[in-house]
Amino acid sequence: MNHSEPNTIEPYVIEQIKKAGWTYVPASGLSRKTDEVIDEKLLKEALIRLNPDIAREPQNADEVIFKIRAAVLSQRNDGLISANETLMKLIREEPSFQFGEDGDHVSIKIIDFDDPDKTKNSYIVTNQYTVTNGTIEKRPDIVMLINGIPVVVGEIKTAFRNAVTWFDGAYDITEDYQQTIPDLFVPNVICFSTEGKAYRYGAVGTPPDKWAPWRESGQEVLEVGLRNLDAPILQMLNTEAVLDIMHFFTLFATDGRGQKTKIICRAQQFYAANKMVDRVKRSTAKQGLIWHFQGSGKSLLMAFVALKLRQDEALQNPTVIVVVDRKDLDTQITGTFKATDIPNMEQIKDKAHLQQLLEAGTRKILVTTIQKFADFDGIVDRRDNIIMLVDEAHRTQEGDLAIKMRTALPNAFLFGLTGTPINRRDRNTFTTFGAPDDEGGYLDKYSIEDSLRDKTTVPLHFQPRLVEMRIDRAIIDEEFAKMADSLDEESMEELSKRAGKMPTIVSSSERIYKIAEDIAKHYTENVEPNGFKAMIVCYDRHCCAEYKRAMDTLFPADATDVVMTTSKGDPAEYQQWDRKKEDESKLLDRFRDPDDPLKILIVTAKLLTGFDAPIMQAMYLDKPMKGHTLLQAICRINRPYPNKHFGLIIDYIGVFDEVAKALEFDEKQVEKVATILDELRDEFPIALEKCMEYFKNVDRSLTGFEALIAAQDCLPNNEIRDKFAVDYNYLAQLWETLSPDPLLSRYKDDYKWLSQIYESIQPSGGVGRLIWHALGAKTIEIVNQNVHIDAIRDDLETLILDEEVIKDLLDNPDETKIKELEIKICTRLRKYKNNPKFKQLGERLEELKQKYEEGFFNSLEFLKGLLEIAKDTVVAERDIEPEDNRKQAKAALTELFESAKSEKTPIAIEMLVTEIDNVVNIVRFDKWQWTNAGTREVKKALRTALRKQGLHKDNELFDKAYNYIREYY
Repeated sequence: MNHSEPNTIEPYVIEQIKKAGWTYVPASGLSRKTDEVIDEKLLKEALIRLNPDIAREPQNADEVIFKIRAAVLSQRNDGLISANETLMKLIREEPSFQFGEDGDHVSIKIIDFDDPDKTKNSYIVTNQYTVTNGTIEKRPDIVMLINGIPVVVGEIKTAFRNAVTWFDGAYDITEDYQQTIPDLFVPNVICFSTEGKAYRYGAVGTPPDKWAPWRESGQEVLEVGLRNLDAPILQMLNTEAVLDIMHFFTLFATDGRGQKTKIICRAQQFYAANKMVDRVKRSTAKQGLIWHFQGSGKSLLMAFVALKLRQDEALQNPTVIVVVDRKDLDTQITGTFKATDIPNMEQIKDKAHLQQLLEAGTRKILVTTIQKFADFDGIVDRRDNIIMLVDEAHRTQEGDLAIKMRTALPNAFLFGLTGTPINRRDRNTFTTFGAPDDEGGYLDKYSIEDSLRDKTTVPLHFQPRLVEMRIDRAIIDEEFAKMADSLDEESMEELSKRAGKMPTIVSSSERIYKIAEDIAKHYTENVEPNGFKAMIVCYDRHCCAEYKRAMDTLFPADATDVVMTTSKGDPAEYQQWDRKKEDESKLLDRFRDPDDPLKILIVTAKLLTGFDAPIMQAMYLDKPMKGHTLLQAICRINRPYPNKHFGLIIDYIGVFDEVAKALEFDEKQVEKVATILDELRDEFPIALEKCMEYFKNVDRSLTGFEALIAAQDCLPNNEIRDKFAVDYNYLAQLWETLSPDPLLSRYKDDYKWLSQIYESIQPSGGVGRLIWHALGAKTIEIVNQNVHIDAIRDDLETLILDEEVIKDLLDNPDETKIKELEIKICTRLRKYKNNPKFKQLGERLEELKQKYEEGFFNSLEFLKGLLEIAKDTVVAERDIEPEDNRKQAKAALTELFESAKSEKTPIAIEMLVTEIDNVVNIVRFDKWQWTNAGTREVKKALRTALRKQGLHKDNELFDKAYNYIREYY
């Protein structure tokens, strides 16, 4: 028997879920109707079981079910995420109903979140859970229900084709199920997907590229084999974890535009938060150190742990104090808490405000900077249910301020959180926050290696730049020493101060302008084409102003802006950058917006910590920095973003040695976060040769379909095609990273050829979205340097509407002609890849090709199937909205005239096509194609347009243009 998803992977996943505490019931064994997402019989039984006031009057359950049903239906007006938030709140907060004996209000449990013996709730896993919405019917693979409420949805994909991955299942959930059967996801807590190799999960509304793996800290997982699903399923989908995530680790955030998003924890946040809560409840130690690498979600970790601590009844309404050492971190963390609507949170205004709240024994979440403890003297609050979360614990927590803070709250729990590694020189940080029994001094650790493995962060590439402009500090020191010999001590001290600041060299207008020119060129060629943004880090505020002046000569004024602190005594020029908090926030939101013209921020100190803008890929460094400060700064660019494979640091001042030092910590471990681009240059020819090996017997001198078919014959089945896709993917990433490095010029033709082959065999259906990615911006540019690619020319319409050609193909099924037709159909379908109709046609084509390769069809049957799909493709195109038709018409005509252009006929393509578009639209009328007057007027208008370019005598060109117009207008 053949292995497949339904008979292999799906049963295995269900077996692991059963081990995690769930009972399997086939979908047919449930009592719900397919147009109801909740099993109301199971829900009513649970309500009776959990609530004595309903057990006494079972009909009261109907009122609760009605309220839950209304929350599900609310998504039709409020949207899915808002409805999900409404229902989560209803379930978690135990709503009040007048079910008491005297009509008193009583709290009703819908789910019991404290169910250690698993007898209070029912936990059911089922499969092939059919849900109908009008005429739409969908059948998710795995659904997990607590008390009849579907809280987990999983999609299983085949493990037997490399191109099909967990990403395809995630795509089905987010782009299909959540759109077509949204009611199912109103109660949803977790969505997951697997192809039997990797496990990924996400919240409702989370795009597939942001789905995450689930691993305990330090757990190594090789994504090979079914057994690698055991750990994430048993760890994340066990009944206790699902309840915990639902209760304490689910947040809803509102962004600056008022858009609602749902957030569920990452694994590192879940485990670290629970370790902190457990330590407080057990009181085994009064402290703990947590290291989660920069970009791993530390602000949200503090939100989750604060939420759980505040709601734990055993802690008797504790006070949670979040302590930061900078105003920007205060703003960032407060913003996170406010955006996620964490209750009972208060931002401390000043020192008096903090003292007043602590003396009053306030039971809230307080966010403060450590500087507000400066005036404290003696003990302020002796309570032992005060928990302090100290951010960036190693920076300012060893001085007088820290002593005053600890003296004021002697019995508080102290948890230090840091995003940068603790160096051996910071050993007192371990003494202050680390508990003796914690392995390695950390209560929880999420390292650089962990974050890169889980793709929580992207790697950083480091590139020294413009060596002749960099400051040679060794020479400066040498010259300074020579000068110092002739100076007295007072003069030498004054000279030291001036030389140490290096303002004359660094802020030279000539130097800054030359670097600005280089930045503009590098950004325009390397960063902007991929849709990313950048930051320039300057030596001081004067340099910020100089860089802004220089950049304004190279870019439009609104493409760059300065973010820095200003004061009253500053030059008048600086006052334009003196912004209120709200105005600065709006500016940064503009920077995060991919459609906003603001591309580059110019800074010196602001935004180097706590600033989160995933769209930022490049940092141009022109400021000497060291240690934690440097590492925090460069980690501004390590946030994941669609199609962002790395962050790029361009060094103009020579800090790479300092990067290496900043990464040395814990003598047993020196981890690498920055990659020298020279290493990638060495890898490119090796990766190229690996791809070319697939085609070693192909005659590259061939052109047209013969050349393409010869290359495709070297990739005869899905297994080999998928391997080529993986190898090409790596090659393409190297190209996108290095381009426009001069090294690539010698490989340009081979890379362009491989890119065309890759594009021609890319699946036209909805499979393989992770492996078969779209070509990058720089790759598209190089491919497009070919004016016309005969190999994938799109003339499907002519071929399939010609009855004689179809008859000839059916009577004489030639393999080359069949392959030619397949290529043309694939090309046509990819033009409309985001249209659901064409997605279904693509899936039909992929299924047809798969069966042909497996021997289920002969050549003639395969050809008939191709022709049927081709016919349906044209029919689908005719159903597209007129405006879409118009756009396709212009694209088709552009291609047509490009093919006709020669050196002697310099055609203004865009102008000509626009003119035809305008002329034809003036003379055409509905169903003009079926009248003599209509065809006559349109032909006349077309001749007039062509005559202006001297092309009216080319009859073949005229006929083809007219055929396009007849079809599209």
